Amino acid sequence: MNAQVSIDARRLAQLWQLSARARQAGGKAELGFIVVNETQALVPYRQAAWWRTDGVPAGSVAAVSGLPQPDPGAPYVQWLNAVCRALGRRRAAETEDTPDAADRLRPRAFAAADLPHELAAEWAAWWPAHALWLPVADARQHLLGAVVLARDEPFGADEVALLVELSQVWAHAFHAFEPQASLGARSLALLRQGKWRRRVLVALALLCAVPVPLSVLAPAEVTARDPFVVRSPLDGVIERLDVRPNQPVAAGAPLFSLDATTLASRDALARKNYDAAQEEYRQTAQLAVTDDKDRLEMAQKKGKLDASAVERDYAAAQLARLRVAAPRAGVAVFSDPNDWNGRAVSVGEKVMLLADPAHVELTAYLPVAENIDVKPGDALTLYPKSSPLVSYGARIDTVAYRAEPTPEGIVAYRIKASFTGAGTVPALGMMGTARIHGRWVPLSYYLLRRPLAAARQWLGW
Repeated sequence: MNAQVSIDARRLAQLWQLSARARQAGGKAELGFIVVNETQALVPYRQAAWWRTDGVPAGSVAAVSGLPQPDPGAPYVQWLNAVCRALGRRRAAETEDTPDAADRLRPRAFAAADLPHELAAEWAAWWPAHALWLPVADARQHLLGAVVLARDEPFGADEVALLVELSQVWAHAFHAFEPQASLGARSLALLRQGKWRRRVLVALALLCAVPVPLSVLAPAEVTARDPFVVRSPLDGVIERLDVRPNQPVAAGAPLFSLDATTLASRDALARKNYDAAQEEYRQTAQLAVTDDKDRLEMAQKKGKLDASAVERDYAAAQLARLRVAAPRAGVAVFSDPNDWNGRAVSVGEKVMLLADPAHVELTAYLPVAENIDVKPGDALTLYPKSSPLVSYGARIDTVAYRAEPTPEGIVAYRIKASFTGAGTVPALGMMGTARIHGRWVPLSYYLLRRPLAAARQWLGW
């Protein structure tokens, strides 16, 4: 193999074509048929056979040239099996002390004299004078099998070089059809030595006992603490809003107004009734000076005048309440103004909130499926969606005893928490994710908590 090798372009093209055919094979049987039959276009021969080991030293002949499928009981196939086994054992014995695995996988020309006497006696009946043993091994130097070629003339160095290159293509193609070992099988292969197995098992046992903090994630929002609820003072229709959402307002600033059409008419009618009652009372009082009968009627007119005065004052007071002002300073918290303009409201209905931006708290919604033993005093951390590099610490104040549906349709427990630390408090209305920190538990419990809960619900433990 150290001699100078000269290969023409035609053979290189044929090598490329056979390599493409090997890669296009649909399975091991088709690939074996290509190996023993179509290789003749590159290197002439009379007989060829593919001997496959499949990890078993005895091996078996999987393909024979000129046959679609070999018959294991045929005399020729049985003799080929015996020849390949003898060559495999002899090659292994010759290279047992060779440190280089590549030397054990080199091709080797052989003849009848290289076989045991009982096999050499039948050589002339089956094969011509010269033969070549061509091992096929994968990238890890594991023997997949061997191709044996026989013809009347010895194999040249250039032909052997081409066959060696082609055998690497075959090895890659055969390896592609091998079943891939699972992750568990590969892990067990690494633990074949008892010492390593014990070390890994001890390490896994210690790792499972490592204490870690049990924590869950929950959607959260920064809400106002003790906000003032601005409600509708009367039944009516909102005429206009004088503030915008999240607008700071001072105490006494107008917030919204109700439609005054009905109350203005009622106030005008009450004033006219009062004026009429007042005129009637004046006339009756003048006549009562000379007539005792008119004195009795004057008392009736006085009662009517007082009633109309009450109605007038009530209508005026109701009309004055149509414009709602801020009882204290804060930020107006409500939804889109277009949702309120022209909307009918009833007395006591909430329209907006007045909140202090510096006086906020955290409201988290812990889903029922993620519930852990949460109690007041536990710590949690807010990770805002708008600021991925910022976090805020908080301490739980209250935990709802009953789960309620959230606007997203998730049944969750409402948790209220106060922010800790002297830093800047988050902005009102900020959304994010809260990590609720629970007690310390073993790592195995942390990893298996949810699978065990799901299994328990499914099995009905």
